[in-house]
Amino acid sequence: MSINRIGTANMYDSTINNLGSRQSSLVDLMNKTTAGKRVLRASDDPVAAAQAERARTRISRSENDQRALGAQRDVIAQGESELGKAYGALQDFRDLVLKANNGSYDQAARDSLVQEMSSLRDQLVGYANAKDSNGLPIFRGLGSTSTPLQSTPPGVTSQLNAGQSTGGDNGLPIALDGHAAWLNVPTGNGVFEVNSAAGNSGKAWADVGSVVDPSQVTGDSYTLVFSKDPVSGAVSYVINSSSATASNPIVPATAYKSGQSIAVGGQQITIQGDPAGGDSFTMSPSTRTDIFSVLDRAIATVKSGTSGSTGLQQGLDRALSELDSGMNRVQAVRSYAGDQLNRADRLDSDMKDQALTQEGARSRAEDIDMITALSDVENQKVGLQAALQSYAQIQKLSLFNYIS
Repeated sequence: MSINRIGTANMYDSTINNLGSRQSSLVDLMNKTTAGKRVLRASDDPVAAAQAERARTRISRSENDQRALGAQRDVIAQGESELGKAYGALQDFRDLVLKANNGSYDQAARDSLVQEMSSLRDQLVGYANAKDSNGLPIFRGLGSTSTPLQSTPPGVTSQLNAGQSTGGDNGLPIALDGHAAWLNVPTGNGVFEVNSAAGNSGKAWADVGSVVDPSQVTGDSYTLVFSKDPVSGAVSYVINSSSATASNPIVPATAYKSGQSIAVGGQQITIQGDPAGGDSFTMSPSTRTDIFSVLDRAIATVKSGTSGSTGLQQGLDRALSELDSGMNRVQAVRSYAGDQLNRADRLDSDMKDQALTQEGARSRAEDIDMITALSDVENQKVGLQAALQSYAQIQKLSLFNYIS
């Protein structure tokens, strides 16, 4: 038979320590449940705390990237809107050029068209120099001037450099390429341009021409010179090339017929009207000009009416051709802006998905399972209550209670 001796004071101390531990554990669990966190301090779970902190850092970076993307998207969207307005202004200008070609219009009617055309031209300069919310030109491209285009008719003085800048890791542009939008218009029909000599005294004009055989286009310039027989009045022409001497024309004397196509070097033009002896037309390779020079030449053509050696018809035909090319350039940059907006939407969606993934990782690392936590709180409450009741009963188990 063994006898165990348990001191009353030791029993009380042990019980009180147990009660304190239970209370501390319950309070800690209630704090975590209230906060919704399994890890309130790094000491609770160092590994989980580190994982949660890493996830929060990535979430913060993703939010910063989204804000930067939003700012870039706003610039692109504003640029796309300005290009849309510019395209509409160019379309209205083109309609006025077509009206000016109306044979029933006199010069007074054309002068009223000139006022409208000049107003549209000024509007277009405003669109080209539009600024974003930070006061920076939207179409500055690789430049950084406050006003990229200075109106200096005919045309503009440009501070733009060709190229497209990007910002950040996402590769989206922080400005649109104004050089491509406004300063890259091919003259003539895009391959060659037709001009009449300043000294022409006849009443003939040429269309903008076309390419009939690209394999024969050499890049040479051609000069078509008319001559008129003083006796019969018959008109003929010869064609000289920049790569040959004038005394050895590549097309010998050929009878001229108004409206008949004239082909040389894979290129073709049609001349109409009655040329005088010595009149000439040149076909030279196309160069690049700005859309504002195209508008200014069109305005000058309409303003001069039928006077001058080039003729109203030839000037308007060239204006329409170059206007169409300029509108295509504006529309191309606008399409590019639209593609970038679509890309920005996709990037934004990807960033949100990434942030959601990181939020899930953070939640798994430090958030508490509320259902399990509430159940544990109730269990610990019951356990603490049972411990308190047991302690109350133990207090009564004293020898002095029976002696007294």
